[in-house]
Amino acid sequence: MNAFAAPPKSLIRLTGKALGDFRMIADGDRVLLGLSGGKDSLSLLHLLHHFQRRAPVRFDLAAVTIDPQSEAFDPSPLIPYMKSLGVEYHYVREPIMKLATEHMDNDSYCAFCSRMKRGLMYRTAREHGFNVIAMAQHLDDLAESFLMSAFHGGRLKTMKAHYCIDAGDLRVIRPLVYVRERQTADFARAAGLPVISENCPACFDMPTQRQHMKELLAREEAQLPRLFRNLLSTLRPLMSEGLEDIPQAPAAPVRRQA
Repeated sequence: MNAFAAPPKSLIRLTGKALGDFRMIADGDRVLLGLSGGKDSLSLLHLLHHFQRRAPVRFDLAAVTIDPQSEAFDPSPLIPYMKSLGVEYHYVREPIMKLATEHMDNDSYCAFCSRMKRGLMYRTAREHGFNVIAMAQHLDDLAESFLMSAFHGGRLKTMKAHYCIDAGDLRVIRPLVYVRERQTADFARAAGLPVISENCPACFDMPTQRQHMKELLAREEAQLPRLFRNLLSTLRPLMSEGLEDIPQAPAAPVRRQA
């Protein structure tokens, strides 16, 4: 039997601050974690379990994995792992790569896959009574998205920390927005989490815009150690967009897990 790992205090502090600053989880919420099997989502699984046990609000926690049925990515080892942890788990198989070749128009594989996965997560949440979807993007992801939007889109934009989707029935939260990627990597390695490497040829065989931004930020941080602290100040208003539309996070009917 696997047991939940105890996250380091630094991760608990930063995640707890994000949960509080952005009012991410309310009493009675049913939270569905998007679990890819990467270091970030696995770290968030263990962090959310910690807060489920320790936080003053009561919330349910489950996870969903979208299997795109690609030869380069097999997340099925997560099935016995999640069973051993005793977490409610939804494993959704969808031939996304095949669908992309048949239906993709003027889009990239990554964009098509991301849109499909998001739709499947929304459907799973609705079918099983969840009202919050937790995603594992961290501060490095937000900084890279900000630069990509500024450089390639001419807009000041990044991922939001907490918002309602357009349909109005689901909220999306990103509890790791204050966390650095190296922190989740260190935790996953120290705790021996069963990280599944994703090696999609459509996304990873050639350098991507995001990889270029990651390398640019790494070079700049080597010269400016306070770079990400300064970027966080820049990004905070952007990641807060939509929060004013959630004055009181609507909780789903309480259905406590056994």
